[in-house]
This record gives sequence, structure tokens and C-alpha cells, in this order.
Amino acid sequence: MSRLISQVSRGKQAAPRRVMPYGTQGIGKSTFGATAPAPIFVPTEDGLGQIDCAKFPLARSFADVMLSLRELQEAPHDFRTVVIDSLDWLERLIFEDVCKSENVTNIERIGYQKGYTFALNYWRPLLGQLDELRYRRGMTIVLIAHAKVEKFQTPEDVAFDRFSPRLHKLSSALVQEWCDEVFFATYSAATDPKKVRNSAVPERIMRTVEGPTHVAKNRLNMPPELPLEWAAYEYFIEQSYKSHTQPQPQEEPQPQPA
Repeated sequence: MSRLISQVSRGKQAAPRRVMPYGTQGIGKSTFGATAPAPIFVPTEDGLGQIDCAKFPLARSFADVMLSLRELQEAPHDFRTVVIDSLDWLERLIFEDVCKSENVTNIERIGYQKGYTFALNYWRPLLGQLDELRYRRGMTIVLIAHAKVEKFQTPEDVAFDRFSPRLHKLSSALVQEWCDEVFFATYSAATDPKKVRNSAVPERIMRTVEGPTHVAKNRLNMPPELPLEWAAYEYFIEQSYKSHTQPQPQEEPQPQPA
């Protein structure tokens, strides 16, 4: 008789990361994905012309996206990272399918919030397919999104504007919970293009911890702000697993009293 207790494991399990960088247009999100290990893009918008990368044909439907992901699961290849660029354009494709299934021209016509709830039935299989790539093919997942400004209300009745991924709140919450890291890509306060008056190149950074102005998270004990570079992210991935794989020093036995 099989017992689950015999399958109990201990310690941190190394697994490919699931990361969502989001930010304003042109900040360098796609470049961040293109510098990941052996990446291949699943493009849902036409914006990769200036980036040297491997990519599938432009996806014009949700079915095209799923077909690309299944191809990565089943076909032999050497890619180690899959990049979906971008999630907000993918959401438009999902909304188109929802409208077709409900025979309406606009998702708002389905009923209050119902259409957006139906859209989750597309997001969940997508995330499940990405998990298959992580566990069966060992692929890192990068989900790129643009940013929007939303009104956020705290439980203390304090309201303020903050940046978040440009997705409906239901799908945004689902994807953020699924991801290991969510990074807000922006400019350093010292090099904000609106504030500099010379020809200096603005410093692009990513914020890794949620704050009053933005949504973000990480599970790697990262500092709140890092350069918008894959190498900076990879360093903390390596440090996290290194600290859990190195052998711990053994305590020397204490002499017993006679």
C-alpha cells in the first residue's frame, strides 16, 4: 500500500522562474526578455523588428498562441526561455474569442463582469500549458505587459494612483499570483527623461517590491530596485538556490562532564 508520507520532500526545489516585467512603451521590456537564456518569442503584437531574436509568426488568435506553446512542448528544440510579448495584446485575442462564443460584438454586452469572468477560462489553460513547459521542458517563462495607471483604494480609505499591468483586474490578479516575480520597469528618479536637460541616457531600472506607486513582487529577497537587465535578475536566482544547496556546517560535539 502506497503511503504519501514516503513522498514528503524537504528543502527548496529549483525550478525555472515565472516572471512578468511590465512598464511603459519603449522602456526595454522586450530587450530584457531577449537577453534571457536561449529565448524564443510568441509575439501577439508587431514590435520585435529591431530586436535580434527567435520568434514564432505573429499570433492573430488565441489558438495561434496555444499552438506555438504546444509546438514548444512536443517538438525537439534548444530553447530555454519562452517570452509572450505582450499579455495585454493577448488579452484582446481572448476577448475576441469570448465575444464569438457569446455571439456579441463587445465583451461588455455579455453582462456585468461576466465576460471578464469567462475570459479566465482561457487564461487558466494558458498558464497550465506554460507550467507544462516549465516542468517537462525546463523552460523559463517571461510574460511582458504594458503599464496602466489605476486608482487604488486601501482598507484605510486612502486612495491613490499607481502603475499596474494593463490587464483587466481579474486576469491581472490571476497572472500575478501565478508568477514568481513581477517587475515594474521604469526610469530612475535621478534620470527621469522629463527631468533631465542634457543628452545623458536615462537609467532604466526595475522595481521588485510593491510600493505606493506600483505593483511588484519577488520571492528571491531582492533589493527594491535593480538595473533593468537579465543579468541582475539571474544573479539573485543563483544566490537563492546556492544558499539552499551548500552544506551547512556541523556543530562540534561538546565534551561531556565526567
